[in-house]
Amino acid sequence: MNDQTFTLQPFLSIQSFPNLKIAGNIARNANQLTISYTLEGDLKKIAIAPESNAPSRQHKLWEDTCFEFFLGIKDSQQYWEFNLSPVGHWNVYRFHGYRQGMQEEIAFEKLPFNVQNQADSLTLALNINLDKIILAEQAIEVGITTVIKDRDGKVTYWALTHKGAEADFHLWDSFIIELR
Repeated sequence: MNDQTFTLQPFLSIQSFPNLKIAGNIARNANQLTISYTLEGDLKKIAIAPESNAPSRQHKLWEDTCFEFFLGIKDSQQYWEFNLSPVGHWNVYRFHGYRQGMQEEIAFEKLPFNVQNQADSLTLALNINLDKIILAEQAIEVGITTVIKDRDGKVTYWALTHKGAEADFHLWDSFIIELR
């Protein structure tokens, strides 16, 4: 099993929330992937809608507070973008190359994950079987990201690393966690 902790950094050219911390853990056991995020700090300033009673697949979740990760097959241009809203909505997109061929990944009919929202922390955890999209023996490279929107509508972009001149989660150079 591969098991790694992570801490996300805000994109430097954008004003960030000084009292926020985003950290977590990612693990792969065969083709079972587990990822958890913990957002800590002054959450009263962050725009987080109440949890939905009917979570569903939705588009453009990245326009609001959204936890994301990008999963690519090592030595391939193909990758997936997973979007997880603290409201409970989700989506998965497949790409054939850098921002090319974006399609909703239909291999997943639902993406159940848990959200625990408290006064000073929010935890989001997902456990998913990747058999429908990759082989267990394929090494994967992962970029872990989060979009945070404050109550005034300002957005900050958080990632393991920021390799571009602008915040761009799709840059393969930011897929820095390798899991086998």
